[in-house]
Amino acid sequence: MDLDYRKKWDQYVKELYEKASDGQMVAYWEVKYPFPLSNRDYVYTRQRRDLDVDGRKIYVVLAQSVSAPQFPEKSGVIRVKQYKQSLAIESDGKKGSRVFMYYFDNPGGQIPSWLINWAAKNGVPNFLKDMVKACQNYHKKT
Repeated sequence: MDLDYRKKWDQYVKELYEKASDGQMVAYWEVKYPFPLSNRDYVYTRQRRDLDVDGRKIYVVLAQSVSAPQFPEKSGVIRVKQYKQSLAIESDGKKGSRVFMYYFDNPGGQIPSWLINWAAKNGVPNFLKDMVKACQNYHKKT
């Protein structure tokens, strides 16, 4: 939920911020893609709910792409128009967490098979390692 912190630890963030649109907060996120591919950007709403289920604290984050005129498409950047994420986090009762996530996006354009293979084998696992480290260090952020 902390977009400023995300910009510090996620090397693929080119731009990330929120602003009000029609009475709700809307996020803009531009993701760096490797050359020669075009960057992708997302415009989405998100919400967080803190649940108590039989004494278990569960944090749920829901995000979904929206169309907002305050965020026009940029030349040379492909707009991801189909994006949805559902995330649930709870303590494992020790020093860790259980994380359940559903994620879908349609990046558009022509993504070569070499990049899809790289993302599946290296990109996603490396991102998850970076995210774990960022979570562990969040209390140290300045």
